[in-house]
Amino acid sequence: NAVATVIYTNTLKPTFAVVWSGFWNFLGVLLGGIAVAMGVVKLIPLNDLILQPLGENISLVLAILFASISWNLGTWYYGIPCSSSHTLIGSLLGAGFAFWSVHEGAGPNWGKAGEIGLSLLVSPLFGFSMAILLMYILRLTVQKRKAIFNEPKPDKAPPGWIRAILVTTCTLVSFFHGSNDGQKGVGLVLVVLMAFMPLHYAMNPNKPASEFKNAARKIEWQLNSIQNTDYADHLRALSNQAGRVAIALDSMEANNKQQLFAVRKNIQSLVKNLETDLKIGLIPKAKTAEIKHELKTLRTFYEFAPLWAIVLISLCLGIGTMIGWKRIVVTIGEKIGKTHLSYAQGASAELCAAATIGVSTAFALPVSTTHVLSSGIAGTMVASGGVSNLQKKTIKNIALAWILTLPVTFFMSAILFYFLRVIL
Repeated sequence: NAVATVIYTNTLKPTFAVVWSGFWNFLGVLLGGIAVAMGVVKLIPLNDLILQPLGENISLVLAILFASISWNLGTWYYGIPCSSSHTLIGSLLGAGFAFWSVHEGAGPNWGKAGEIGLSLLVSPLFGFSMAILLMYILRLTVQKRKAIFNEPKPDKAPPGWIRAILVTTCTLVSFFHGSNDGQKGVGLVLVVLMAFMPLHYAMNPNKPASEFKNAARKIEWQLNSIQNTDYADHLRALSNQAGRVAIALDSMEANNKQQLFAVRKNIQSLVKNLETDLKIGLIPKAKTAEIKHELKTLRTFYEFAPLWAIVLISLCLGIGTMIGWKRIVVTIGEKIGKTHLSYAQGASAELCAAATIGVSTAFALPVSTTHVLSSGIAGTMVASGGVSNLQKKTIKNIALAWILTLPVTFFMSAILFYFLRVIL
């Protein structure tokens, strides 16, 4: 997706473009944090899952992997830009629903799924409309440099200033794609690790339990020191909860599965309760900074990713860009619009995609790079020649993939889970 515009405008040679994009994808995953990864992890009832026998965990993980990989490969083979985000989220929810149907527990996190679903729905519409607006602004402001609206001449590089814009936007899309889509891969690795080796990865192995205990104690002291409030009883109850967490951490045995997961759930509950109180203003401002600092420490008990997993996903994303780029590039560059991609169209679509993905990552929401960019390209084609400038067959295929991906992967992963748990 990221390299389509620079290749079709002769800005970069294909080989250099995919290596460049792969490198920035790598950096995006490496430097993008793990907020989106945690959003993916929270879609399934992980606390219930890791208490189950290994066969159940293997069934769920394999169902998610087989469903998402097979749909992704199928759409890639036919050159249809399909959302890996839709694919992964549909698979997670389907397998999570199937797991919930045979076990007592919380079930999938439908609230988080609703947030993610809304971002996946709105982002392509935003990309489409913003691309049209950008093309309109360019026509008003860059009248003297009409070369930007021309179709690229065969085997001739664009003017230097246009080339700089296109390389910059390609780089931004690649980096933000890594920071968003790459984190989904990291989230999936975390699901696999906690399902297969829960004693090793249910708690952050890089930090001692004493660090979390001290954070819980400091929260307890801060809450106890709050005076003259209408919510004294409520805050005292939270203080007692923090104290119980500290005691549990002090006596916890790392190889005791039941004890470890009980502590994990108690910490999650304490963090959730305090974050809610901070949001609605029940805690005085004088105490918020210290409590937020200690909450950040407590969250790292269960919100973490091993460095090797981040590096592994970074490498896979970069290599995947370098190997599988051509089918999707041809669709983006030739089959969405009836006219060849101009410099202005390429820059507008990439800029919209980079901005949308960057903002989504900042809010820890997974978003579809594929649909944002392809809808941006479609928007620029409409801005240049109206709706008649779109190739209906390609738009229909992309729209069908957009509509079908979630339900197909949902049912595929659910059926696979039922089938695999009989065998395993």
